[in-house]
Amino acid sequence: MATTMGNHETQVPSALSLEIVAECTTTKARVCNMTLPHASVPTPVFMPVGTQGTMKGVTSTQLKDLDYRLILGNTYHLGMRPGPELMDKVGGLHKFMDWDRALLTDSGGFQMVSLVELSEVTEEGVKFQSPYTKEELMLTPEKSIEIQNSIGADIMMQLDDVVHSLTTGPRVEEAMHRSIRWLDRCIKANKRPDKQNLFAIVQGGLDAKLRTYCVKEMIKRDTPGYAIGGLSGGEDKDHFWRMVTLSTDHLPKGKPRYCMGVGYAIDLVMCCALGVDMFDCVFPTRTARFGCALIDSGQLNLKSITYTCDYEPIDAECPCFTCQNHSRAYLHCIIHEAVSAQLISIHNIAFQMRLMERIRQSITEDKFPEFIRSFMRTVYPKKNYPSWLTEALESVNVTLDT
Repeated sequence: MATTMGNHETQVPSALSLEIVAECTTTKARVCNMTLPHASVPTPVFMPVGTQGTMKGVTSTQLKDLDYRLILGNTYHLGMRPGPELMDKVGGLHKFMDWDRALLTDSGGFQMVSLVELSEVTEEGVKFQSPYTKEELMLTPEKSIEIQNSIGADIMMQLDDVVHSLTTGPRVEEAMHRSIRWLDRCIKANKRPDKQNLFAIVQGGLDAKLRTYCVKEMIKRDTPGYAIGGLSGGEDKDHFWRMVTLSTDHLPKGKPRYCMGVGYAIDLVMCCALGVDMFDCVFPTRTARFGCALIDSGQLNLKSITYTCDYEPIDAECPCFTCQNHSRAYLHCIIHEAVSAQLISIHNIAFQMRLMERIRQSITEDKFPEFIRSFMRTVYPKKNYPSWLTEALESVNVTLDT
């Protein structure tokens, strides 16, 4: 295996503290309180994605009403429009979007995969073609941090060399070593380490040896937190969970652990059991725009004529504005109106928040294994659990009902 050249950079004391409040005595799950400059955030936490300074279909006030403390912004898109110059003028994204709570920004690295036809990766950085103007932009580790410093995010992600999760061969190792080198450049470029926390991202594809090497190298940099990257891209779930638990086995206990791109309820429950603290995904709002509402047993497709005369709320136990004021029949009736996407989005992100609250409560009461079994029975009433799920949970001492 090649080695990463040069002396590594280490962080100065961070603007983040993590207090472990409770730990599951069976699994690797824990409840923590993560204190950031703009908010105190209980974990495990799901973070909804506001790509361009807005949650699609949901206002900042509505997010506050749901008591969300931490949301995401996208460095690539915000760097393109409105750009760091405007962010500097208005005093950062918090003021620009009227959000006085915590923000996490990704690095722009994910667009290497999602916009691969528009990008070219070299040691210097990633050359993009703007989807707006078609002009070229070189996103270097330094530029990524410069944009994130202008945005003012509480948590910034390093620029990493992202390859598709199904990629194999030398490119995976190349990307892993480059991500380590780029982390050193990101640390050096951060102008506000006392106010903005830079997280490292563990890469290595589906190769256990590469993942192990990478996580050990990242830990040497002593960043305020660590992300598990390069997954949730269509890889086999059996490979996915093994890379997650391998990473949490090695990551330091006193730092937050963030599994990027995870948003399905089953995956959230499982990954909490494997020791993950933070999650994000566009899934709740994206599926809402297709008329789908999230419930414990899966989804309700409110476009279906099944709901024409169904006067029940999406979820009778959900306290969100949508469930308290509107029926499934009403949402079905207006499903092609823009407001329906907003109303379903409000419910879906409320569902994600309530799921995490229930997970935290069960961990605090040391009843998480019982919660897992009950939740999975709801999802799989015939108890036809997929083998990857049973194996993942058995790895942390939880056996599902048969």
